[in-house]
Parts: sequence; structure tokens; C-alpha cells
Amino acid sequence: MSDADADVDADTDAPSLPDDLEAVRESLIEWYEDDHRSFPWRETDDPYAILVSEVMSQQTQLDRVVDAWEEFLERWPTTADLATADRADVVGFWTGHSLGYNNRAKYLHEAAQQVEDEYDGTFPETPDELQELMGVGPYTANAVASFAFNNGDAVVDTNVKRVCYRAFGVPDDDAAFEEAANELMPEGRSRVWNNAIMELGGVACRQTPRCDEVGCPWREWCSAYASGDFTAPDVPTQPTFEGSRRQFRGRVIGTLREYDELELDTLGHRIRVDYAPGGEYGREWLEGLLSDLADDGLVDVDETGEKTVARLER
Repeated sequence: MSDADADVDADTDAPSLPDDLEAVRESLIEWYEDDHRSFPWRETDDPYAILVSEVMSQQTQLDRVVDAWEEFLERWPTTADLATADRADVVGFWTGHSLGYNNRAKYLHEAAQQVEDEYDGTFPETPDELQELMGVGPYTANAVASFAFNNGDAVVDTNVKRVCYRAFGVPDDDAAFEEAANELMPEGRSRVWNNAIMELGGVACRQTPRCDEVGCPWREWCSAYASGDFTAPDVPTQPTFEGSRRQFRGRVIGTLREYDELELDTLGHRIRVDYAPGGEYGREWLEGLLSDLADDGLVDVDETGEKTVARLER
């Protein structure tokens, strides 16, 4: 096969976006602006408030995040307030609201300190600069840059991948999704665009699609709508929380907040009824749990003398 033939085959296999991209873009933006789910972080361009919402949403359904987000910002309304807070209080808030892994609270606390100490209280504005903040990866940095400063690239989450895969035949490949999403996004409109395309995936193009029910604006271009084949890339499932290490990490933090410090076996009996020092869920299991928490900077383990004592890191 000649190089020219190979190029033809590659072009044949490659997904192609519609020629009338401007119509595709405007139809989605109009659909979003006409009616969308109301979340309070969509009503602000405060990068701190948006960062808090992004970190909270990583592990929690959006409807459940609203109350926690509002309470968090009421308690620590600025990076200056959060930076001077007791870390144990921040982690305790996280645990109390079941917001996922506690190290995210620790990172958020440290990011606030960075903004105050390294940026004089002014948030960095670009995705690259935002990634310098503790715990802020490419996705979160891009989301904050988009929603706070309107200067991000296309946000690519599970919803966006599903939309691109179904509508335009983008292959199940991260690089392909990113390329297609950025080509679709109108220049200089990352704030409204990223909100709109994630809304499309979250409301219309769900795992069980609701195309006609919610008036999906892309039906005339959508391959899946035309064929009736609504398969989509596999979506990772959230591990069961009940009985998980994540659940018991939270119980350790909550118990140590109440008792300040506890000897190993006392702590074990307080966090699970089937704790037995020499059993499957005994000292070795608990020491592993505490080691993980210590590595995250959340717990201090004192092995001085005959007893092992655990306390929250201050």
C-alpha cells in the first residue's frame, strides 16, 4: 500500500465533525442559555468558589454538593480565611459532609495557603499556572480557568466523551476526545461552552439518552440519534462505599477529632465492631490505614514506648 493510500484509509477511519460547526456551536449555546440546571457556582466567577465546587464534585453528586459548598464558603469565604483555618477543622468538615477522600480537603487547604503566600492572595489565571496549586490537576485547572477567567481549553469529562463518541463518532481515546472537544469549542467562549456541553451530557446524552424529551440541540447532526445505536465508552463505576477503606479512613478522622488521641486498639474498637487485634481487621489492618493517612499528612502516629498512639496532624 502506498503512503497516499494509507492516508486515505486513515482519513476514512477518522471521525469528522460537521462542516457547519458554527451552527453546531450556536445551537448548543442557545439550548443551554434557554434552560439549564441551576447550581450556585454557575452564578459566580470567583476562582476560589469555583475551585471549591470542582474539588467537592469529584466524588459527589452535584445535587448533594450544593449545601456543602454553601456551608463551606460561609465558614471560610476567602482563601485567606481557609489558609488560616485549622486543618483538622477543614478535614472534619469534609468527613462530616461525606465529600470523598479526605486528602482533597488537605490539598484545598494547602492550595489556599499557596494563593496567599505565593500569589499575594490573587488567584493564578491560566491552566498551567493553576496546576501549580496543591492537588489541582489538568482537568480542575482547566475548569477553573474556563469558569472563572473564560480562558481555558475544552473541558473533557465523562459526559463530554459520551457526547463526542455518540454524536460524531470520536473513538474511545483520550487524545481524540481532547482534540475533538477543542475543535468544537468556539474561540474565547470557554465559560459558556464548557458549561453547555457538560450540561448536554448530564441532561440529554446520559447513559440512557433523553434526546427528544429534553430537546437535544444536536439531533440533526448526531450519528447515534440517526442510527439508534447509543452505545458509549465504558464509564468507571464508583467503588462501594460501605465497608471500604475510604469509609474507615473517614471514621478514623472523625473519631480522632472527638477524642484528640487514642491508643491503637482503642481506636480500632471505636471505628468497627468486628475489630480484633490479631484478626483480619486487627492491628495490621489498622496500622496500614493509619500509614496511608500519615502519608497524606492527616494523622500523626506516635510509636514511642510500648503503645502506639494516633492523633490528628496539626
